[in-house]
Amino acid sequence: MFSKIEMPIVFNKNIDEDTILAVWKIEETEPELLSGLQLKQHELDFISSLNNGKRLLHWLSTRVLLRTMLNTSAYIDCRMDEHGKPYLPDLDYHISLSHSYDYASVIVGKTKKVGVDIELIKPKIKNIRHKFLSDLELADHEISDDVDGLYVCWCAKEAIYKWNGRKGLEFKQDIHIKPFKLKAEGQLVSLVDLPDGQRELSVHYFKMADNYMLGYVVA
Repeated sequence: MFSKIEMPIVFNKNIDEDTILAVWKIEETEPELLSGLQLKQHELDFISSLNNGKRLLHWLSTRVLLRTMLNTSAYIDCRMDEHGKPYLPDLDYHISLSHSYDYASVIVGKTKKVGVDIELIKPKIKNIRHKFLSDLELADHEISDDVDGLYVCWCAKEAIYKWNGRKGLEFKQDIHIKPFKLKAEGQLVSLVDLPDGQRELSVHYFKMADNYMLGYVVA
């Protein structure tokens, strides 16, 4: 399905034979990124509204990374549906995109839904932990008092939200993380309350060298 990535990828993992995850450190300029893409007028109109800066670099870098992962020089039509979930109308793949400061991440799945989130770790997350963790989750002080633990929970819930791909899923009320032992790289289990019933999902996470946390789900 996929070919070897030629770009300066800092992380590249074949999760299974049908799913690949990649992380890319963004060091290119806007013109360099643009040179790696074929964009149509509606896309050019959209990026002209981003006023340059990080938002534009993030948008361009996820598209270049996606194109590289799919190993094609052809135009890739990547759109957002009414819920804000990215999809490929011309390809029968599931995708999820994420970016934070100097990094972009993309996960592509052929047969299963996917979700990914990458975040720069900052101590101020402690100030908002009550907004995305339930009382039960907050009671686990080994996680809720640890900045890394909080980012694992945030990335896990964000990845699940993207995996679901529908508005209305609440981090605090609908996504319940079971107690887990915090590691530099690990896995946790979450119970997710969906309209058609509760679903148990496994989320993998790892901390990167540049003080970023990444979480992803494939199911």
